[in-house]
Amino acid sequence: MAEPKSFIADPVLAKHAASPLAGHVDSGEFGALRDEGPGVILSERFGLSIAEVAAWKGGESKCRAAIKAAAGLTLKTAPGSGTAKPAVGAINIAPARWLVSGEDTELVAKLADEVGDYGSVVDLSHGRSVIRIDGPKSRWVLAKLFAIDFSEEAFAKGDGLSTVHHDFMVQIQRTEDDAFDIYVFRSFARSFWHLLCRSSEEVGYRVL
Repeated sequence: MAEPKSFIADPVLAKHAASPLAGHVDSGEFGALRDEGPGVILSERFGLSIAEVAAWKGGESKCRAAIKAAAGLTLKTAPGSGTAKPAVGAINIAPARWLVSGEDTELVAKLADEVGDYGSVVDLSHGRSVIRIDGPKSRWVLAKLFAIDFSEEAFAKGDGLSTVHHDFMVQIQRTEDDAFDIYVFRSFARSFWHLLCRSSEEVGYRVL
């Protein structure tokens, strides 16, 4: 029996889906606000299509081409490299493995079609939550939580990585000049959201 190449879950139904943060997010401004405004802006990117693409041996270049065809993203080969547009992004999270996400509800199916026999595509849309931190103090806040160099020189726009906070895994992508998307397991989303809010209090934060 041939092994399945991809696992594509039923698509998220926006009208019926519920965020794990529902009831735990209060919009407004909080913390030590200054005259120049909040240091960071926090928001949830709910309802994204999220997939992990893994290339079989010899299929790495084919999978990069598949991601370009399905998502319109040109990927570099360096570890941790990535690219981001307003509605879609991808990062290299391990050798021959990429995390791809976007607002297109058909993104995962398109990736599976394009990858074909050169790798596997696993739909993570139901199992991940994405929290965005933006603003001039975003690096300051993130540096308190992760032993990572978030400077401009070390963490280029579009790039990302896999890391851990205490004992749970997160994946981080820099999407704009001061904006970072943080991917966490859905079951940890509420705890991490509250941690991020507390960590942002000293610079002041706005919740969208």
